[in-house]
Amino acid sequence: MSGPALPPSPLARFGGRLATGLRDVTSDPAALDSAGFWAVVHDFEGRLTCARFDDVRPAPAPPRADAWRGPHPDSWRSSLDRSAYTAGVRRIREHIAAGEVYQANLCRVLSAPLPDPARSDIDALTGLLALGNPAPYAGTVRLPAHGVEIATASPELYLRRDGDTVSSGPIKGTGRTEDDLLAKDHAENVMIVDLVRNDLGRVCATGTVTVPDLCVVEKHPGLVHLVSTVRGTLRADAGWPGLFAGTFPPGSVTGAPKSSALGIIDALERAPRGPYCGAVGWVDADRGEGELAVGIRTFWIDRADPEAPVLRFGTGAGITWDSDPDREWAETELKAARLVAIASAAGTP
Repeated sequence: MSGPALPPSPLARFGGRLATGLRDVTSDPAALDSAGFWAVVHDFEGRLTCARFDDVRPAPAPPRADAWRGPHPDSWRSSLDRSAYTAGVRRIREHIAAGEVYQANLCRVLSAPLPDPARSDIDALTGLLALGNPAPYAGTVRLPAHGVEIATASPELYLRRDGDTVSSGPIKGTGRTEDDLLAKDHAENVMIVDLVRNDLGRVCATGTVTVPDLCVVEKHPGLVHLVSTVRGTLRADAGWPGLFAGTFPPGSVTGAPKSSALGIIDALERAPRGPYCGAVGWVDADRGEGELAVGIRTFWIDRADPEAPVLRFGTGAGITWDSDPDREWAETELKAARLVAIASAAGTP
């Protein structure tokens, strides 16, 4: 095993653009309404990291993959095993039967040791994901001095902002093919669309929140999703602080009602989600634009022990009254299998 390596330089990579030359880092969301290009990571538990970069240039080519040596494929461990996860599904159904919640997301975090700290460049993992699992909101945020090293292949839009127009693209319903999608998936999608409409309604002008697309089937590598679009016009007195206060965490990865679902999540899950199910993306404050993905299909490195870094990845499913525990477990496996295999492909010498 190699010894500790020098920390890689800070960067962010989104939408064919590479941002370097870190200027400052803040946890104040009001900074996103100021000036400059920002990389944004909002952990599910609330930690916000906004990093402003001076140099932003086109960089369509993926980074070198030889700077990544992933975990051994057999070394992954889950915060909830199959027995605990299916028991959690049954417990959520009890909450639904009691009228406490209509839907709740139950997630688990997979973790595996990285065998070679000198070859654990998160940006190189982004390159591997771009080749093996292209995604509309793929990207990197690499801020090692601030404990943020994230590679995302997210297919889901949390918030897009273009001036005073904001939109969200919640995903609910997953299958290997369109034929796998059930009536339960459509009902769940509509339920979350209502929640997102309510969230955006807190910061948008009255009467401007619409649903241009409802339950559209999108194809992604190895699976399909049901995706909807919710759009509104931001109030003149609302900016990024208001958007986060009104809509975070994303409704598609919490449940409905959101406050009740968050309490259930806290009781049943055994590991913090971190950037998983949070938000990751970019904001161009000069242009009044931004695009934040829901932090799903997302890897992050934990270097709490610099001699033994750990790679983490989250997966989960939305639970309703119609949920079958074994089917929900299988959905979490389906969502994880392709990406974990890509990250582990270089894990065996």
